[in-house]
Amino acid sequence: MQNQTTPGALLTAMRANPPLVQCITNFVAMNIAANVMLAAGASPAMVHAEEEAGEFAEISGALTINIGTLSTDWMAGMVSAAQSATKAGKPWVLDPVAHYATSFRRKAVAELLELNPAVIRGNASEIIALAGGASRGQGVDSRDPVELAEEAAILLARKYRSVVAVTGATDFVTDGNRAVRINGGSPLMPQVTALGCALTCLVGAFAATRPQDPFDASVAALAAFAVAGERTGREAVGPGSFSWRFLDALAALDEKAIDREARITPA
Repeated sequence: MQNQTTPGALLTAMRANPPLVQCITNFVAMNIAANVMLAAGASPAMVHAEEEAGEFAEISGALTINIGTLSTDWMAGMVSAAQSATKAGKPWVLDPVAHYATSFRRKAVAELLELNPAVIRGNASEIIALAGGASRGQGVDSRDPVELAEEAAILLARKYRSVVAVTGATDFVTDGNRAVRINGGSPLMPQVTALGCALTCLVGAFAATRPQDPFDASVAALAAFAVAGERTGREAVGPGSFSWRFLDALAALDEKAIDREARITPA
């Protein structure tokens, strides 16, 4: 019997039935996030207005929320969408961008965390601070290595009953009981604007495909990114060529390639 839980199998399943994913993300990330979703085989919709965000979440396969360019109006749309997704049993993913920077962001993330995100995806500094630790983050940039965030990720996963995905040079994913590390990618990836935000949307796409197990979904999304990033890094000469080559590499991934090249190890 075919293993339906490998990253490659989930990629094939997603492309066979492209999920509609509501992506409430920041102004900087909208274009690259939409392109990443299309290259992977999902259907993105950037719908954030309070007047329709909640209604749209009901018809979407999953929801992703990124607070990168937060405003009061957008926050109302985020809360409405998260409430609808939770009520409808749809998975939703929280990207707490630089939540430690201001009291407005801290309050917003605290409110969103109470609405049961299936997955929390952030960099190491964001995850350490979210668990109450002292991070070295500055703005949207992480200044902490992923390995220092692993304990914080496990604590958060157990506290909120969510999967926590920490991304960096080596990714770490946990649901509080299971945990894996994922290697791959390229040093050029942090130099391309909003690739991490786009990854949050892709986690939502895989979660829509496998809503019963957001851990497997998160691992599959991060593995796809890692393999595509590693392939791209062999060809790109800088962040500019990396950006468009990465979309091509993501689109060219297939089930056999991702399962063969993904480097996932138990943690």
